[in-house]
Amino acid sequence: MSETKTVKKLTGGIIAIIVLVVCLCITTFALVYASVSVENNLFRTGEIKINLNDGKPVIREHEFLFEPGMTVVKNFFIENDSTWDVYYRLYLDNVSGELSRVLTVTIKDGDKTLYSGTANELTKQNVIAADDTLKIGQRRNLTVVFHYPETAGNDTQSLDLTFTLCAEATQTKNNPNKLFG
Repeated sequence: MSETKTVKKLTGGIIAIIVLVVCLCITTFALVYASVSVENNLFRTGEIKINLNDGKPVIREHEFLFEPGMTVVKNFFIENDSTWDVYYRLYLDNVSGELSRVLTVTIKDGDKTLYSGTANELTKQNVIAADDTLKIGQRRNLTVVFHYPETAGNDTQSLDLTFTLCAEATQTKNNPNKLFG
């Protein structure tokens, strides 16, 4: 009789294991199928695209011969051709020449000053995003003012300056700290 009890217990144990394995297989299949077959989810990436003065220089080489006390005002624009609102910053790149320590550059939006400093101070590493944003399709007309301080003296008159005015933008969505990539 003890042999019959042992066989029944063994048979019951084997049946229980088979049932548990079948349940585990069915559950695993259901989970894999559910995670793989999620339909109709679309993901899109945005595009950041800025138009800075149609690629034209704001000031041309040899356009002006700067001297102490001289101020030059030039107009230009920045336009958001992106698929989202953007934060933007303007800076000078490839700055060279000793006049970069002397000439003051101020970028204005109407009466509001966005950036101001010597040419060698307004580099990508030193400027932050403008306070406002550019909406999709928005164009902002800006002014850059170049000023050669009267106090610079005659010893700075034979110096030169070369730079590239650049714009960088980053999306506003999910970017409250205005971080540029």
